[in-house]
Amino acid sequence: MEHDLFLLGAGFVGALMNALAGGGSFVTLPALIAVGVPSVEANASSTVALWPGGAASAWTYHEGRQRICGIGTGLMLAVTLAGGFAGSLLLLWTPSSSFNVILPWMLLLATLALAFGRRIGPALQGRLNGRRGPVVLIQFALGAYGGYFGGAVGLMMVAAWSALGEHEIKMLNGPRTLLVSAANTIAVVTFAFAGAVRWPETLAILVGGLAGGFAGAKIGRAVPAHVACVATLFWTAGVTLVFFSRAYLG
Repeated sequence: MEHDLFLLGAGFVGALMNALAGGGSFVTLPALIAVGVPSVEANASSTVALWPGGAASAWTYHEGRQRICGIGTGLMLAVTLAGGFAGSLLLLWTPSSSFNVILPWMLLLATLALAFGRRIGPALQGRLNGRRGPVVLIQFALGAYGGYFGGAVGLMMVAAWSALGEHEIKMLNGPRTLLVSAANTIAVVTFAFAGAVRWPETLAILVGGLAGGFAGAKIGRAVPAHVACVATLFWTAGVTLVFFSRAYLG
């Protein structure tokens, strides 16, 4: 019962963070590990628990058909699904002992993306002069990252598209949300079929997340965006340091 309440609270806070500034997995993943779920199963379960919120956001953009770096949304969706499937399989094939060492670096990468992702895109605008091949390969890699871990993958996509020459980034919120959700969706299906999801713990987080998402929509109107971003970065940096200490200092 105590664990259930703890996970309900984690789901609430994680969904609240996602609604305000992102980074919800920095709450739900550590919470699952804290109650004894092995790290690979914890990562899979966290992805499943947070999936409904992302899927709901993607549905609001389901009519979007914008091209990305000159490539149709359909091809980008197929590539992202393939990458997400590959990444989710890679996670399942990673022993928890190895993932414990990899995880702090994944958290650091996501923290840096949260901190600098919105600036990196404009700074790299058109630097890679993307052609069809490189765009597809990079999108596959982003899909794989989304299936494997996924923290801040949406910001990474925007930065990559900017570097590849996409100028209408502000018009691509729909495709970005759709593609992030696609990578998560194929990962969720893969994890479920593989039996990698700890359902009691996942459902507790999911229920808390429903309340947190609703609260986040209300609170977001009152909390300045920069305050939410700064608070999120303090939290994500702190969690990252804890996991580095756990992995390398014992």
